[in-house]
Amino acid sequence: MVGMVVLYATWDGSWWIFAVLFFVPDLSFLAYLAGPRTGAIVYNIAHSYMAPVALMTLGFGLAAPLTLSIAMIWLAHIGFDRALGYGLKYAAGFTFTHLGRIGRSAAPG
Repeated sequence: MVGMVVLYATWDGSWWIFAVLFFVPDLSFLAYLAGPRTGAIVYNIAHSYMAPVALMTLGFGLAAPLTLSIAMIWLAHIGFDRALGYGLKYAAGFTFTHLGRIGRSAAPG
């Protein structure tokens, strides 16, 4: 996360765009309304590094500043989530991640 924020600052990106877009990937939580399997798939697509890295590559290739900014913000968000312990989800439910259990149910009894 820190690396992307530093890169974004060096890039001289708009901080209001950063603030508006930073939590957009979390809208993927809404897919859990369709069930844990669908929720996990959509969440994982929004929180995997593959799509924003591809977007960043596209941004460099097309010399598209807004595309680069969106990719950096997206990568910063993913780094933020990982730093908080939120990993990619398993179909068993939102609290089951590749980094271990999260939430109150994860606390030792």
